[in-house]
Amino acid sequence: MKAIITVIGMDKPGIVAAVSTTLANFNVNITDISQYYAGEFFTMIMVVDFSTSENTLKEVADQLKITGDKMGMFISIQHEDIFRAMHRI
Repeated sequence: MKAIITVIGMDKPGIVAAVSTTLANFNVNITDISQYYAGEFFTMIMVVDFSTSENTLKEVADQLKITGDKMGMFISIQHEDIFRAMHRI
């Protein structure tokens, strides 16, 4: 299963490290990553693969929320199918 993660907030050191460490703890692999900066604002989009993880999307989402709260960032995760359905024209 693949999922899409978005991270939004004010730029600061350690954002990528915090999110990737959280994912690594759940054995979730990052297959693609894009980061954008607009002045002091930071946005990151990740495509992740759950095929090696024994955890659910909900378990990972709950921990990513904790990670985001600690960093002062908004982090969301969506199953790939839901993301595609929401962005289909």
